[in-house]
Amino acid sequence: MKRLEVRFAKSAIDDLKSIYEFVFDRSRSANLADGFVDRIEARCMKVGNAPHGGTARDDLAPGLRTVPFERTALIAYRIEDDRVVITNVFYRGRDVDAAFAEDA
Repeated sequence: MKRLEVRFAKSAIDDLKSIYEFVFDRSRSANLADGFVDRIEARCMKVGNAPHGGTARDDLAPGLRTVPFERTALIAYRIEDDRVVITNVFYRGRDVDAAFAEDA
C-alpha cells in the first residue's frame, strides 16, 4: 500500500495545544513540552505509512481508527480519500468514548 498524506483536523491541533499546556504547566519546561508534542506529531505522521494498522473503532464513529502513543496518549484518525485525517489526540486517560458520544 502507498503512503497516505497526513493532515490534522482543528480538533487535533487543539488537543496538541492542550497537551503542550498540560506538560508545560507540570514541568515548567518549554523544551520538554515541545519535545513531547513533537514526538506525538511524528507518530501521527507515521500513521500514513500503514493507515489500516490502527484499531478500528466503528463503535465510536464510522471509519474511526486509533493507535496508542507511549502509553500516555491515543491518536484517533480517519482515512478519507487518499489521506489520513488525525481527528483527536487523547492524553492521560481522557475519555474517548465520552468525547465521541458528545459529537453524536
